[in-house]
Formats: sequence, C-alpha cells, structure tokens
Amino acid sequence: MKEIIEELNEIKKRLSKIEDFLRLNKIFQKVKSLEKEIGKEDFWKDKVSAEKLIQELTSLKEKISSWKKIKNKVNDLLEIAQLDKKGDFSKEIEREIKILKKEIEELETYTFLNEKYDKNNAILSIYAGAGGDDAQDWAEMLLRMYLRFFEKKKKWKAKIIDKSPGQKAGIKSVTVEVKGQYAYGFLKGENGVHRLVRISPFDAEKMRHTSFALVQVLPEIEDVKIKINPSDLKIETFLASGHGGQYIQKNETAVRIVHLPTKITVTCQSERSQYQNKERALKILISKLYQYQKAKKEEEKRRLKGEFKSISWGNQIRSYILCPYKMVKDHRTGYETKDVEKVLNGDLEKLIEVYLKSKK
Repeated sequence: MKEIIEELNEIKKRLSKIEDFLRLNKIFQKVKSLEKEIGKEDFWKDKVSAEKLIQELTSLKEKISSWKKIKNKVNDLLEIAQLDKKGDFSKEIEREIKILKKEIEELETYTFLNEKYDKNNAILSIYAGAGGDDAQDWAEMLLRMYLRFFEKKKKWKAKIIDKSPGQKAGIKSVTVEVKGQYAYGFLKGENGVHRLVRISPFDAEKMRHTSFALVQVLPEIEDVKIKINPSDLKIETFLASGHGGQYIQKNETAVRIVHLPTKITVTCQSERSQYQNKERALKILISKLYQYQKAKKEEEKRRLKGEFKSISWGNQIRSYILCPYKMVKDHRTGYETKDVEKVLNGDLEKLIEVYLKSKK
C-alpha cells in the first residue's frame, strides 16, 4: 500500500498547485459577490448583462464543485489506504486513482487558459476546401462534431448564425456563435485545416478520397474599441435561407457586411429582423478586425481577410482517417487515437488538452 499512498500524496500536491493557480479563495469571494448581485430587485433590468453574470456564476460554481469533489475523493482514498494495512482494498483504490487522474487532468486544463481572451465566447467558422462534394460533406461532418462537443460535452450554447448549403450535399461554409466560459480558450487550437480520408459516398466506384475543410475560431470581443468609418462598410441585405416560411420569402432580413479597406466579409441570417442580423454581424466584424490589426505576419492577415492558406494537402493540422485504417492524428502534437467515431461524435477533450499543454 506504500506505493498507493505515495501516488495519492502526489495527486494531492497536484491539486494544491491547481488551487493556487486558479486562486480559489478569490473565486469563492467572487461567487458570494455575484450571488449578492443576482439577488437585487433590479437584476433583470439589463437582460444581456444579467445573463452574462449568471453564466459566469455557473462556470465558477462548476469549477469549485469539480475541485471539491476531487479533493474529497483524494482524502477519502488516502484515509482508506492508510488504514488498509493488508491491502484488501488495493484494487478498488487503484481503479479510483485512474478515474481521479482523468478528472484532475481535465481540471488542470484550465491552468493553461490564461491568455487575454481565453474566457470569452467564441465564433467558429467552417469552410469546405479541396474535394468537391466530399469536402462539403466533410464540412458538415465537422459542424456536427463541434455541435455535439459544445452541447453534450461542455454544456455550451451554440447558435448557427450563417450557413451556406452545398450544391449536392453538405455545406460550403457555416458560422456558429458559441457561448460558454473559456469557449475561445478551449477552441482556439482548432484553427486550421482538417483532413478526411475515406471511401467516398459520392463515388460510384467506391474509391478512396481525401477531403479538406478549414476551421477558423475567433474570440467574441466587447471590451475593445474598434473605430469603423461607416463609409468603409458595404452593407447588403438578401433573403435568408435559414428559417423558411412566408415571412422570410417576403423580407430581406439577412445581412452581409464588407469592410472595404480589408475586404473582410461577415454574413448573418439567424435572426428574424434585419436590425438584429446587422448588430450581430457588426459584432463579429469587430472581432475579425481586432484579430486583423493584431496580426503581425502578412499570412495571418490574408487568412483573416478570407484569402486563406490553401485548404488542401500539406497544410492540415489534423487528419481523420477512416480507410484503409482508422485513426485521428494531430500533426502538431503527434497525439493519435484509433477511435475515430468517438471523436467525430464530439469527444475532443483529449485532443484539445494535449494541444494546450504542448503550447506551454
């Protein structure tokens, strides 16, 4: 039992480091402050601000709950191990330690999310690349994967704000607004070209095809003042394709905004009113302009303008192979797994965790 006790003590040290890094004492104080704020009679006067505070409080409470759960489990196991002189419960304790390690790794991931906009909501876009119908189908598969990750794994709220359907199947492009604490921090590593290898469902001869799609992730930015000259904007309206029905048929509610100096283009058609779509599109434009101005390299500027790095062979950050064997491999970290279906169903935690750790 000596080795088990030593292992539990090491886990306890790791947990203590996480406690220091996350500044849990300040989090406890923040929770009390937010609960006091939420209890005020005029709390819902500003609905947008109120929802943000509730979102923040929920996230902080989840963080505290995760930490407490692990801490209590470590202490309980340590107490049992110290009393179990004969090792009667060693196998059960070892099983619990494996679970503990996974839980503490997930909690440790937050310690890598300390850059300026990591806590923010995110704007995720997917663009079909080389590969025709297969690429457009692949873009839709990626959309499904991310939506499952957002809603089932992270409990984030996701809303499609613009979607361009493919000619025969899939999608040419899509933009999703992702609301959740640390959404941008977790998703920023998904930026890049994603490659799929499979037997094409669009090929009568059942040949193997390679398809590509580009994923772009931006933080939702509200605390940065970007000066936009109205004369620099080209604003167009058109019939939305998202909702259907007579209302959409008769009203041009969708909005496309082009920032003429940079050629950055943003489209929004998720709302039922032209005004709401315009406001949402402007918000995304501000995020893109901030990233554009921040970019130091010309290649990054070209990417943000829409002149993306070729979405094709040699530029991929990750490969998803369904044939002749099954494997997902992240080319930046070398991490790979054979459980492709699990990943495509939204199980992205390990891929994201390994990437974030590799950047530190």
